[in-house]
Amino acid sequence: MKNLLNLIYKYHFFLLFILLEGIATSMGIRYNLYQKAGFVAFTENISAFFNESISSFSDYFNLVETNRKLSLENTILKNQLQRVYRSDELFFFGENDTLHRQKYFFTSARVISNTVTRMHNYLSLDKGSDQGIQPEMGVVCSEGIVGVTNGVTRNYTSVLSVINLNFHVSAKLKKNNYFGTISWDGSDYRTVILNEIPYHVNVAKGDTIVTSGYSAIFPEGIPVGTVEEASVENGSFYRIKVKLFTDFRHLTYVDVIRNLQKEEQKKLQSHD
Repeated sequence: MKNLLNLIYKYHFFLLFILLEGIATSMGIRYNLYQKAGFVAFTENISAFFNESISSFSDYFNLVETNRKLSLENTILKNQLQRVYRSDELFFFGENDTLHRQKYFFTSARVISNTVTRMHNYLSLDKGSDQGIQPEMGVVCSEGIVGVTNGVTRNYTSVLSVINLNFHVSAKLKKNNYFGTISWDGSDYRTVILNEIPYHVNVAKGDTIVTSGYSAIFPEGIPVGTVEEASVENGSFYRIKVKLFTDFRHLTYVDVIRNLQKEEQKKLQSHD
């Protein structure tokens, strides 16, 4: 206490000056409208700055939850689109028209592990058989194709990635519907190879490649990528290098596709 009194005594002129300045400033703001308005504006700006900073800080830590909700909403919209687009109340097709009556159901999942530097790359998802996932289901993201489910446990799923030497899927040129097979040659995780397109077909850099819908795994029209370069091999077919839409180094949420008529379609195709 004695030290505090000594400190006040030592700096009493300075403290008195601060007190008088405070009183003078308060009276100036109180009785001068211009000064009062300026002070109010100043304090509001300071308050807005701190509120914005706190909000930005809070938003940063809420990004994971925000992304999860957006992924779930996207999945719900896809399912609604499938129900509307394939509804017999709006479109009428024959009972044996298996292509147009094909229906799909989308389930959102989070990527918990992923590899891109190996010859046989896989992803792991945080959902499994308890959530309805089975082997040989297509996996996509908002950009395009991702892979096919492989091993499935109760709560987890392993996915055979597009950038895996064992991956193959039917795909086509969007502009003219000529189809071939997509595979990976192991050279670059950003590109795949489209084979079996006849050399007489018009193929240009930038052409869009999508899934053909000729398998029971992927619907027709799932984006794959764009033509980066094309060369003719053996004088009959193109070897087309396709730049993938999907960035496999930044995968967080995906959708697993369930074909509700998969067994019927596979049974039909087994007789071909």
